[in-house]
Amino acid sequence: MAISGRIGLALVMAWIVVALLGPGVAPHGVAEVVHVDVFDTVSRRFPLGTDYLGRDMLSRVLYGARYTVLIAFVATGIAAAAGILLGLAAAAGGWIDIGLSRTFDIVIAIPSLMLALVVIAATGASIPVLIGTLALIYTPGAFRTARALAMGVMALDFVAAARARGERLPYIVVREVLPNVTGPLAADFGLRFVFVVLLLSGLSFLGLGVQPPQADLGALVRENIAGLGFGAPAVLFPAVAIASLTIGMNLVIDSLPGRRRR
Repeated sequence: MAISGRIGLALVMAWIVVALLGPGVAPHGVAEVVHVDVFDTVSRRFPLGTDYLGRDMLSRVLYGARYTVLIAFVATGIAAAAGILLGLAAAAGGWIDIGLSRTFDIVIAIPSLMLALVVIAATGASIPVLIGTLALIYTPGAFRTARALAMGVMALDFVAAARARGERLPYIVVREVLPNVTGPLAADFGLRFVFVVLLLSGLSFLGLGVQPPQADLGALVRENIAGLGFGAPAVLFPAVAIASLTIGMNLVIDSLPGRRRR
């Protein structure tokens, strides 16, 4: 792996560790008001300053990273798993391919932010709704990627040889097709994770993400954007956190080999 890929992997792994362990090492509670001064600057007591209510920003970021990273990973995992399974099934052709393709064409034609706003406004903002909505939005893209890759492999000679010796479709998909598309699918997973993080942060910035007193990184930006007028650093750190997470994943994606395994 190239140096840039290692840097990206280190950034992503660091945020995963923060998501898993951050709330346990946070110096204050997520909603605890610890200072009388709002938008206080960086100090030894408050390494990231305080927010618009006088809460410790370090603690808020440590708690917020858990929601951003875990919601994004779970939603991306559901979307990727569903898209890959359905894409591999559709690669065989027939009415299944036509039905799934037309259905996902309808979903993918709706702008992702508009679809998310409609669903969340209708059902209410909760973590299960956020995960389900994000997974729904990005499943069609995962399906189309998996289907295109699988159909390309299905046309190759070694698949024809497997068919000639009497292998059934499940064997061909699992043993012949899937090992040859894992690299591109892994890159697609990372790319969709970035999209999910950005969409989740956008929804939270609009007030439709994780609800108070909890907050993800996007909500922290929204809460403290008024601090820009005071030169407060409270809005800077969650924005940098989002940027470092997405940039790190992009660096990892760029370092993945584009060659097939077979």
